[in-house]
Amino acid sequence: MRQVSIIGIGQTEVGEHWDVSLRDLGARAVTAALHDAGIEQADALYVGNMLSGTLGSQEQLATLIADWAGLRGIEAIKAEAACASGAAALRLGIMAVASGAHDLVVVCGVEKMTDLDGSEASAALMTAADAEYEAIHGVPFVSLNAMLMRRYMHEYGVPHEAFAGFPLTAHANGARNPHAMFQKAIDHETFLQARMIADPVNLFDSAPICDGAAAVVLCPAERAREFAGQPVRVAASAVATDAVALHDRQDPLFLSALNLSAGRAYQQAGIGPEQVSFFELHDAFSIIAALSLEACGFAPRGKGTEMAVRGEIGLHGRLPISTMGGLKARGHPVGATGMYQVVEAVLQLRGLAGANQVPNARWGMTQNIGGVGGTAITHIFEKQKD
Repeated sequence: MRQVSIIGIGQTEVGEHWDVSLRDLGARAVTAALHDAGIEQADALYVGNMLSGTLGSQEQLATLIADWAGLRGIEAIKAEAACASGAAALRLGIMAVASGAHDLVVVCGVEKMTDLDGSEASAALMTAADAEYEAIHGVPFVSLNAMLMRRYMHEYGVPHEAFAGFPLTAHANGARNPHAMFQKAIDHETFLQARMIADPVNLFDSAPICDGAAAVVLCPAERAREFAGQPVRVAASAVATDAVALHDRQDPLFLSALNLSAGRAYQQAGIGPEQVSFFELHDAFSIIAALSLEACGFAPRGKGTEMAVRGEIGLHGRLPISTMGGLKARGHPVGATGMYQVVEAVLQLRGLAGANQVPNARWGMTQNIGGVGGTAITHIFEKQKD
């Protein structure tokens, strides 16, 4: 198998793009990534998306975007893994290049969620839950995460305010990201006074629905210096799964898919969690941020919130997370989220993250989650040596 590098990146601003179609969003990110790599054509396009059929009445999306981006004729396939669709598409692209099937591959994550009202988007998102045993009861994702958060607080004696560091960190970083949906920092008091969405999850514990697209260009690592973009090596790509329904899991407070996926990625990359320079985790909810840190070996069980309380997750902390705002402040256009994480990791490893730059970043890790931990896809990237 060949080593794989990222040689181009592109992204749109995250927000409510009522005046831009789904195909346009995807094509804009793809075109930007091609331009960054200094190429005009590719062998294949893999698109991560969850809701185009449900919210946009549009399937065959990858072919549509390929055509719209001037890539008509190439292989084009859509990948779906709920909220982990972006990372799933990236994994397809990595395998295509690593296997030798293709030399130049574009991967795009795209989602458009704001053209319909919130209740319709919420119902669509529930297709990532167990339809027969969870969704049928009308329990939205915010409620599933609220139950996890309440149980965590009960089991470990953690007060709600202990989670404040996660959204505070995300919003502080998002305030310096021109592509973020929310470019304004919040303080501790603002978090405490926020209205409840599903007790104990408040407004700042939950990521917003939004629109956006992000893309990368992949090639064999030995060819990476032939192209314009500063290359970043893909050191690991790993997927794991768990039961979709929370009640089918042996221990709902241990996200085993995240643990397995991260463990496999560490083994592939030949590193441990202590060597990770920064972690773009899937902070769709504050409770998931805490559980992710624990499942991936950065904190003992029940101690994930302590990293936030002690300030260890800031840009100059022991493990910077959500370095460009994360899902909470950059926004969570579900099928595109995994690719935004990757684009942001590449910016960090290129040393181009501006005011949000993590000092001396060498190893970047991203983890994209489908549902409430049913699917977990972990990638590790390394700053490519000259």
